[in-house]
Amino acid sequence: MPGTNGLRDGQDAPRPPAPGTLVVDTARDDRVGEFRGVAGPRWSLRPVRGGAEWEVDPAYVRLATPIERLRAENARCNARSEGRVL
Repeated sequence: MPGTNGLRDGQDAPRPPAPGTLVVDTARDDRVGEFRGVAGPRWSLRPVRGGAEWEVDPAYVRLATPIERLRAENARCNARSEGRVL
């Protein structure tokens, strides 16, 4: 089953974005995360509001839309103002 990047068997994996880029993990209910790096064949993402990183198959990652980036940045600011560890 191809991911939202439209990859099919035999196609090259997408190029990783720059560290810190906000992306969406479509395999986990469109969860927004900050790209941290490549971990073998998978990408490492970190929750915008802080927390444990997770890994995802790059075929199920897309760039966050402008509204998704705005919501994520707002959530990060709210977490900071509430004193949560980021």
